[in-house]
Amino acid sequence: MEIILKQDVKNLGYKDDIVTVKDGYGANYLIPQGFAIMATPTAKKIHAENMRQRAQKEAKIRTDAEALAAKLEGSTVKVEAKVSSNGKVFGSVSNIQVAEALAAQGIDVDRRNITVAGDTIKEVGTFDAEVKCYRDIKANIKVEVVGVEE
Repeated sequence: MEIILKQDVKNLGYKDDIVTVKDGYGANYLIPQGFAIMATPTAKKIHAENMRQRAQKEAKIRTDAEALAAKLEGSTVKVEAKVSSNGKVFGSVSNIQVAEALAAQGIDVDRRNITVAGDTIKEVGTFDAEVKCYRDIKANIKVEVVGVEE
């Protein structure tokens, strides 16, 4: 079954992609949930026209994302966390705290686009994280967790 995605679907594709899926997955999940529509010949023609009109907007979004990735690439973000006397973080540091630290530096990134190595950080140190700026444009940053004792 061919479908046109109406929004990004993890492990399947991005908005406006035409993908082939199994009949049950498309008919019972993607279409009823509003994630996709059937790729009929008429829908494909409409989709092609929409994509032509959107090409210029896409180019601008892409250049903005590349500029953001260049700004982020190799940068270090400092996150403060409460720690015990032996250096373990109370709770953990996740992508939410990393997004807040980036926002404090004036860089607005959605927390869902930040992937911390191992999902969470539970100790003081420097860790790698990946920021997804746009579809295939990603930037690698360092997250430095600094302990604050109570």
